[in-house]
Amino acid sequence: MHKNRVKKKISTLRKVLEGELYTDDLYRKLFATDASVYREIPLGVAYPANKTDVQKIVRFAHKEGIPIIPRAAGTSLAGQVVGNGLVVDCSKYFTGILELNVAEKWVRLQPGVVLDELNYYLQDFGLFFGPETSTSTHCTIGGMFGNNSCGTHSILYGSMREHVIETEVVLSNGELFRFQPEMNEEFKLKMTGEGLQANIYKRIHQLFKKPDIQELIKRKFPPVNVIRRNTGYAIDELIATDVFQQNKQPFNFCKLLAGSEGTLAFTTEIKLNLVDLPPPEKAVVCLQHNSIADACKANLIALDCQPTAVELMDDVIIKMARQNPVQREKSSFIQGLPKAVLLVEFMAHSKEKLSRKVEGFLHKATESSLSYYHTVLYNKEVAIVWNLRKAGLGVLGNMVGDKKPVALVEDTAVAPEVLPEYIAEFEQLMTKYDKECVFYAHISAGELHLRPVLNLKDEQDRELFYNIGKESAELVAKYNGSISGEHGDGRLRGEFIPIQYGKDILQLFQKVKSAFDPQGIFNPGKIVHTPPMNEFLRYESDQQTKEFNTVYDFSNELGLLRATEKCNGVGFCRKSEVIGGTMCPSYQATRNEKDSTRARANTLREVLTNSTSDNPFKSKEIEKALDLCLSCKACKSECPSSVDMAKLKSEVLQQKYNTEGVPFATRMMVESPALVQRFHFIAPLLNFLLSASLTKKIMGIAKERAVPKIANESLEQWFNKQNKINGTTHQRPVYIFNDEFINFYDVGIGKKAIQLFQQLGYSVNLFTGISGRTHISKGVLTKAKQIAKTNIENIRNILPENAVLIGLEPSTILTFRDEYIDLLRGEEKQQAKEIAERCFTFEEFFNHELKQGIIQQNQFSSANKQFYVHGHCQQKALIGNINLLESLQAIPSVEIIEIPSGCCGMAGSFGYEYNHYKVSMEIGELVLFPAIREADKDSLIIAPGTSCRHQIADGTNQRALHPAEVLYQFVKK
Repeated sequence: MHKNRVKKKISTLRKVLEGELYTDDLYRKLFATDASVYREIPLGVAYPANKTDVQKIVRFAHKEGIPIIPRAAGTSLAGQVVGNGLVVDCSKYFTGILELNVAEKWVRLQPGVVLDELNYYLQDFGLFFGPETSTSTHCTIGGMFGNNSCGTHSILYGSMREHVIETEVVLSNGELFRFQPEMNEEFKLKMTGEGLQANIYKRIHQLFKKPDIQELIKRKFPPVNVIRRNTGYAIDELIATDVFQQNKQPFNFCKLLAGSEGTLAFTTEIKLNLVDLPPPEKAVVCLQHNSIADACKANLIALDCQPTAVELMDDVIIKMARQNPVQREKSSFIQGLPKAVLLVEFMAHSKEKLSRKVEGFLHKATESSLSYYHTVLYNKEVAIVWNLRKAGLGVLGNMVGDKKPVALVEDTAVAPEVLPEYIAEFEQLMTKYDKECVFYAHISAGELHLRPVLNLKDEQDRELFYNIGKESAELVAKYNGSISGEHGDGRLRGEFIPIQYGKDILQLFQKVKSAFDPQGIFNPGKIVHTPPMNEFLRYESDQQTKEFNTVYDFSNELGLLRATEKCNGVGFCRKSEVIGGTMCPSYQATRNEKDSTRARANTLREVLTNSTSDNPFKSKEIEKALDLCLSCKACKSECPSSVDMAKLKSEVLQQKYNTEGVPFATRMMVESPALVQRFHFIAPLLNFLLSASLTKKIMGIAKERAVPKIANESLEQWFNKQNKINGTTHQRPVYIFNDEFINFYDVGIGKKAIQLFQQLGYSVNLFTGISGRTHISKGVLTKAKQIAKTNIENIRNILPENAVLIGLEPSTILTFRDEYIDLLRGEEKQQAKEIAERCFTFEEFFNHELKQGIIQQNQFSSANKQFYVHGHCQQKALIGNINLLESLQAIPSVEIIEIPSGCCGMAGSFGYEYNHYKVSMEIGELVLFPAIREADKDSLIIAPGTSCRHQIADGTNQRALHPAEVLYQFVKK
């Protein structure tokens, strides 16, 4: 069908949907990729609001012959949700848990429900959904069903296929139908009808009733000890039932739909079997090995001891993890850099039983001499280990350059008994091609994710991509394994299905597809009739990576574009507020893919790579994608690939300003600190003018916002007066960074901090200066660079050699430790790094002194209160909240409650702007505002960030205090 005619037709579909449908270039590019190496621009993107919408979409596609690509979180690794049809995303509206039967242990839900959110819901009922993927924070049940996902505990819980009881689906003609367990009589009854439903039953029965066909399937499919078997369609499951064997084993089409990758029907509801919560006592034995081979052999010893999971990580994963601030801390249990780490988990209902299991395994493991070091982690520490392992896929994006560990052989599974031999031969294959490979994942089930390091921009490596894929499939066939264990065939492995099964089985798969989907509208080109596996790749052959002259230093990433390409599409940025964390606040509020960090990275990569404009940074698509980025910095640490979107956004804005100039409202916002400094003597008049409706309109400030008041007396003026009157008799000197917020707006906080330190025996000095925070957040980087140079030079000249600089506002003091270093180069960068080591937040310094015994708890009165604490985004991203929480423990008899909020929604000037006000408040309403409203009236609300305190005031009508104010309130005078 002609492209323009298709667009016109799709426009008519939009009018009849209750949900949304987008055909603009931005959305089409955002959905052109998933977490795989593939890229193909779709016709459009639909967000159906309900099952009626799905039926309308399918009927439209059936009539017009337009392909439909079912999609959820887009975490597929084999290109399952990449194609040139209409993407139908069920992750936004199909998120309901519809029915729970605790007695019978099942739940009925919609396919967009996120796995971890489901298990959070179930835990109050003592129930759990077993299959657990590494992307459990954001992957959906529908996606897991489509791929027949397994996860870490597959030796305990199996795959999705074992847990799906019923499904409601829309068939390829638009009819709604329910598949469920049925015996031979019920099956034959459904064959008697007319239409597509009856025809499916007839065709399937006709295909598999012959004994020779059944014998062929039994002979060609992997043996039962290969528990991860997801290549092609699960026709082996169908023939083992009452319909074909008269064995009282119910027939269930759900077994076939599991792993069918949306190629047979569109799922609208799923009924799942549940299990009891895992035993409370857990331990992970971490064995360190000098080789992958030793780890494979140790795995067999572990399996004899009946563990609940055994996972592997190699040295590449560990090195990449240590480049991410969050993952670095999680990997602290690993000593040095072993070639492989085997993670063996045991569970029990008592500590005694758990100890016996651990000791029994350690005795056998030590006796084998396969490992040279081990540690044992218990209970809460176990979650840290598994979170590190789950991040494995994402941290691979930290590999610098165009060579990346590529999702290619990463889903092969063989019997664990032959895994050592299989891996040895695979390593020979890598040696033959002189390629490095990453090894990790589910060694217990004989499945290791094997990722050759390839540059898919290079023609030779693209050829190797095919050759290694083909030869590895042949190797899997030699060991009677499965080329797809849990991540599916998609368009990556479909071409190699005949290597495992032969052409006769492939033809059966094609006939199954035809029975369900005669027109081939459901996700064509996946599993069967796939295009060549090395076509439609994300990068072009011999693609040149464009270089840009940037203000920020991107040399560690080899340039801005490669910094963007670190995003491999895994989608950890799609976590909701239910899961926790800060990344990504705008996505948490809107649930639109457009507002995820992944979408922003995809847009930047697409435009900067393909644009022919003299200044591609002026792209409207980039502007739309970055619009709701709050520059919260959470992605720098929470994204396993450390994609620093705040840094990228700031650079993009500066590049745009290079040719367009800085807009007036932006200039007013960034220069406001300098203007206030210059005209502070007329502070009352400034306050009157800034609060006026006309001024707000000119500066783009939302009319609902209360503009911060400028103090009549600056902190510097007050401090100078106090010193003249009182002088100083204290011994231990400290320097406070008197930034633009503390000096002119939060003067009261500055006073309390100074008085607190003086009360505790410190001599206080001020270092006054503008931080450049507003310039950085709005992308005026050339000026921010000048400010950075000035501040670094002044600190070197003014502060004594060993003196530290303490910041009361987290965003300004952390600028010294983050952006200043990236803004400068050469000797100036080195100087910035040296100064950064001497810059601390108020809470960091206070907690250090507390731990050293210089500050003591007996210097504070008891509070007998609850403290509700909200951490600042950048503080959480760069250093965490631990110092904030521990510093408040200097006050006796206090209950500290950390609000599990992400970003407050203000993020500097973001929440003040009229076009961002609504989203800003929606972010606040996710967790922060409700938690504060539910707090006791006598509780104190604590927030170190100035923007956070203003957001809390506007959203809850409550005053939040800076930690320095609280500590001063309870210090003994």
